[in-house]
Formats: sequence, structure tokens, C-alpha cells
Amino acid sequence: MPEFFTGFEQRRIETSGAEINLVIGGSGPPLLLLHGYPQTHLMWRKLAPRLAADFTIVAPDLRGYGDSAKPPAGPDCINYSKRALAQDQVDTMAKLGFEQFMVAGHDRGARVAHRLARDHPERIERLALLDIVPTLYRFETIDQKAATSSYHWFFLIQPGGLPERLIGAEPEFFLRSMLRPSAVFETEIFAEYLRCFRNPETIRATCDEYRAGASIDLVHDRAARARGLTMPLLVLWGQRSSQGSGYDVLSVWRDHAENVSGQAIGSGHFLAAEAPDERYLTLRGFFGGKSA
Repeated sequence: MPEFFTGFEQRRIETSGAEINLVIGGSGPPLLLLHGYPQTHLMWRKLAPRLAADFTIVAPDLRGYGDSAKPPAGPDCINYSKRALAQDQVDTMAKLGFEQFMVAGHDRGARVAHRLARDHPERIERLALLDIVPTLYRFETIDQKAATSSYHWFFLIQPGGLPERLIGAEPEFFLRSMLRPSAVFETEIFAEYLRCFRNPETIRATCDEYRAGASIDLVHDRAARARGLTMPLLVLWGQRSSQGSGYDVLSVWRDHAENVSGQAIGSGHFLAAEAPDERYLTLRGFFGGKSA
């Protein structure tokens, strides 16, 4: 939707594993923005044009999402591992001429960004993670409250096409149940999310991404458990989200990284839509070299 990214160019980049749809715009140091489930790069519409005054913004659709490619899952859903999705971003940024860059990710995009920083730390100058705790930590500590608020983690990983068939029967109903509060998603924005989400291949691919999150990603996370992140890390979370109400977020991340700052935001899970002004100021300050 070009009207939400004035001055940006839409591109398609062929990576080692998928073709990635993205928008790029602005000038200055490169900043990669990664969206979450069940969204697309459109989630950055309220932030990207403002950040483009200070940074070169790259906002892709993750593999399996939006208008990016949706390859088969492969053995153990390896093609939807966060390692594979992170490699897409390394390849994409390199083809755009950026060997080093900064990255912000929300939700599933934050999980991709976390893996990107672990697998390619030499490329990441600064990292911002929005409304997550590490995947392995979440699975190892989940309780009834967290499982209830994040029921879809366990629904989407079911085998045999079960979630695909149930979601596919009423994709709009399911999408509305995920995008709450609905008031922060304008009619035309929801319509665009629905255009992408009602594609059966999007439903299948995004389920495979969650299946990878509950299997091969945990193998990769356990192998990296002893290695901490060294780049500056900003963590933000919504006070009314399941992350904000369920965890001591800063304490959790300080067990995984050396240089952590962050704060709670007066919002639910969808920080970029619910609190865009506060989000913009915080990200601009952090990526401009100032603490949160």
C-alpha cells in the first residue's frame, strides 16, 4: 500500500532460500524493521516514514508472510526456522549494499531478529526487540495464564493440516480474533492484512513457522544458550500484553545479553499501532545512539 510509505520504493529480492518482498526508503544508517504474526511490513506504516528522516528503512515481509515467497516446510520445518528467516535478511541487506545494519523486530519478527543477532553478530550494530521474551525461556516457563493468552502457539503447531483447515474455513474471523484491539487497525489496513492472510499458502506457511518455533528453533536456541549478545539491546513491551504482565522482561533479557535497556509502554501487544508516537521517539533515540 504505497500511500502509507510515501517516498519508498517496493522491491523484490532473491535470497538463498526465498524471494522477499519489501519497501525501502529514507537516507542515513540502514535500519531493518521486521513484523510479527499475523501481519506484514504494513505494521510499520506509522513509524517507517518518520524514521526515514534519519535512517534508510528496509521493511520486508518475512518468508511465508505477506507477498514474500512461501516455500515448502522441508524436514523438521527447517525452511521456516528462525535461522532460515534470519538468513533471508542477511542476504537481502547485502544485496541492498548493507553489510552492517541495525534491526528492530516485533513479535515473530523479534524472534527472527534475535536469531539474526546470534548467528550474525558482526552484522548487527544495535538491536531492538518488541514485546517478546526468548522463545526457549517462554516454553520452559509457560504456565496456565501464559498458555491461555498465547493459545495460538499450541494451536498452530498441530500436525496434519488441522490448523490450516480450521483457519481456512473462516480466515477473516480468525484474523479479527488475533488483531485486537480492532480499533487501532483502520478498515483499509485490516483489508490489506486479510488479502494476504486468506491465501491458503500464507496460512500453511505461517503455521510451519510456528511449528519450527516449537521444534528446530529450540534446538538452535539450546545450542546458543551459553553465548550472550554483546551489541546494545533495547527491549520494549506493552504493559497490557501477556509479555508485560507475565514476566520481568528486563531481568529475563539480562540473562541473555550484556548491554540491555528498555521500558514498558502503555499499550497492549501491538505497540507500533497502539502507541506509535512513544514508539517512534524511543526507537529514534536508541538507534541514533542514545539510551532508552
